[in-house]
Amino acid sequence: MVQLAVLGAGPTGLEAALAAVERGWDVTVYEQAPHVAGHVRAWGHVRLFTPWSMDVSPRAVAAVGAPEGQRCPTGDELADHLERVAALLPDVRLGTRVLDVAREGLLKNEEIGSPERGSRPFRLLVEGPDGQERVDRAAAVLDCTGTYGHPNPTGSGGIPAPGERRLAERIVRTIPRVDASWAGRRVLLVGAGNSAQTAARDLAAAGAQVVWAVRRSRPSWGAVEGDPLPDRVELVASSRRLTSGPSPAVRLRTGVVVDALREQGPDVVAVLRGPDGAQEVAVDVVVSLTGAVGDAGLYRQLQVHECYATEGPIALAATLLGSAGGDCLVQSSAGVDVLRNPEPRFFVLGSKSYGRNNSFLLRVGWEQVAEVLEALDAELAVAA
Repeated sequence: MVQLAVLGAGPTGLEAALAAVERGWDVTVYEQAPHVAGHVRAWGHVRLFTPWSMDVSPRAVAAVGAPEGQRCPTGDELADHLERVAALLPDVRLGTRVLDVAREGLLKNEEIGSPERGSRPFRLLVEGPDGQERVDRAAAVLDCTGTYGHPNPTGSGGIPAPGERRLAERIVRTIPRVDASWAGRRVLLVGAGNSAQTAARDLAAAGAQVVWAVRRSRPSWGAVEGDPLPDRVELVASSRRLTSGPSPAVRLRTGVVVDALREQGPDVVAVLRGPDGAQEVAVDVVVSLTGAVGDAGLYRQLQVHECYATEGPIALAATLLGSAGGDCLVQSSAGVDVLRNPEPRFFVLGSKSYGRNNSFLLRVGWEQVAEVLEALDAELAVAA
């Protein structure tokens, strides 16, 4: 039986695995992508706002060395660093997806609050690179699968717009790698966060014809007063430049939602609905960057107490909602007790633990790992 199962070989998952190996634990890391840091590679061409010193943990630096300089790395450079960390681990299973997690012999509604539940091993239904399914067992499970692989729909209210499912191949849901082939292409860009702003900047620079649909009437572009991150300051400034002036490079539509999508000949026709009614826009491609939230379906048979609003663990969600500081740079871990679930020895860590709250910082994930492993070390020692 695996002592600790870590789901996801991203920054938090690899930190957890490295820390557990240092404690002498039997650890298995499951990564759905065929390579380490699959979600990071998906936006590998994008440069982070934060410098290397904020993107790598002290434990990883001690293990594989510090990246050179204080500049801001790209996602691919960060993923390369994570590859070196993963190489130190004895059991990282790539191309391996954990489909479901449960307790051996128990349903979600059984043994509520009973020590019996904690005495049973976790049962993991796993699909390997060959497509074959098997069952693994573990004494503890850390879900570090992140959010990037589960983007939100494009339609109003957070559900797919009519026609959206049928047009899935015409919708880009990751920050596109923009090159000269985008010049002249008609693009509907949906979303207002950092990812959408990055796409708007790159698309405009390539000469794409961009209609930018934003749900809020007066987007702030995420501006932070006294922001110490120059690249983030510049991104906000670029969004304002692109959408203002007598001849804006991007046609901004605020206060609108995507009401429907349909294919009409070679075009994708989007119906944008706002205060002044509906307007149809014909484009070649839709770039939908409306955020993401983790997959809670993994643990539908476990006793996980989720926030009804953010979908993160309830105690952590309440702490974040009550926090005065919203920017990621002021965040810190709130302690192991707010990460606990009714399900013994099952934790959601990393960006997924923040649910729909987008202020997660990598440093928080490392702090979560240290707190949770210390608690698990004591619990497993007693169980042994």
